[in-house]
Amino acid sequence: MTDPSAIRRIVVVGGGLAAARTCTALRRKGYSGDLVLIGSEPHPPYDRPPLSKDVLAGTRDSTELPFDPQALSVRMRTTTTATGLDLATRTVTTTAGTEPFDRLVVATGADPVRLPGDGEQCALRTVDDAVALRRRLVPGARVVLVGASWIGAEVATAALGAGCTVTCLEAGAAPLSAALGTDVGALFTPWWRDVDLRLGTPVASVDRGGVRVADGTVLPADVVVTGIGVRPSTGWLDGSGLVIDGGVHVDEHLRASAPGVVAVGDVAARWSPRFGGRVRVEHWDEAGAAAPVAAQVLLADGTEDAETAGLPVHDPVPYFWSDQFGHKVQYVGRHTATDQAYVDDEAGKLRVRWYSSDGRLTAWLGVDRMRELVPARKEIAAALSPAA
Repeated sequence: MTDPSAIRRIVVVGGGLAAARTCTALRRKGYSGDLVLIGSEPHPPYDRPPLSKDVLAGTRDSTELPFDPQALSVRMRTTTTATGLDLATRTVTTTAGTEPFDRLVVATGADPVRLPGDGEQCALRTVDDAVALRRRLVPGARVVLVGASWIGAEVATAALGAGCTVTCLEAGAAPLSAALGTDVGALFTPWWRDVDLRLGTPVASVDRGGVRVADGTVLPADVVVTGIGVRPSTGWLDGSGLVIDGGVHVDEHLRASAPGVVAVGDVAARWSPRFGGRVRVEHWDEAGAAAPVAAQVLLADGTEDAETAGLPVHDPVPYFWSDQFGHKVQYVGRHTATDQAYVDDEAGKLRVRWYSSDGRLTAWLGVDRMRELVPARKEIAAALSPAA
């Protein structure tokens, strides 16, 4: 590792968990130079998972992270959006001028996918989104959800709790079918009993006053919430020369295709030795775990190859959780469509284990089975290790 004092300025673009933890990790590893965080929102870094849970339910208004810019000597540039990157001059262009850098962290996350139409669509990506949506979840409000997804289920839970009338339009044959497959997703259908769940119903557009489904029917709505996925926020990197395809391409050390540049969190499409391919993991656990690796790699000399320099590898087993309809759902691993799912249900506590054709455990899902998570993750890590 090079002397951290030789690096004059590190710029972090993004204002979420990955960005905040990378700043903290850089200071802990001895970096004392200029550290700049550029965030498009007016808020300091905050946690996103509670937005669809505590904030939407009204039990919290803020989810700020334990991040003290003053104590860490981080120059915060909030309400500032990155608009371009020039690798030749080593500068980031923003809505408030340019920012030069010696090292760069790309942590701009992802943006919600929106449907065609001129009607209002609510998303749930920022704390302002959550607070605004909460105000509209009032008794009797006609709420239409597009997508019986993880986020759709959590919004449905909050909307029902607020006394709304909830309809969900899902293009697939079962809830969560895109993530879990139709057979496993169908196991969650009973949870939606208080929702007018319409499966196999693709949406054509969101119009003023309602949602138009593919057959031309218009469903009136007071509130429309779109939860059909996100796309990595890479528009500001167009023309930069970085390799981008479904996210910023990085290696297993989180290094992008230009020296001194790393990418972390939802925006990164990283190479995974464990899975033998490129993955983009949109989960809290991924963003937090990547930060110390990114910091160490940024402070490395960069003149030696990764093996000689002893760079750390970021290749964890993916994990996420969802709180919906009074249950905690946890998933760890990464299954494919060809893996075999084995289901058991003990007193309503569902468990699903996926196995590859050669008998290795590739993924585990549990409902209200918190104690089983760690053993399952260890088993999957061993089964899917690069040496396995």
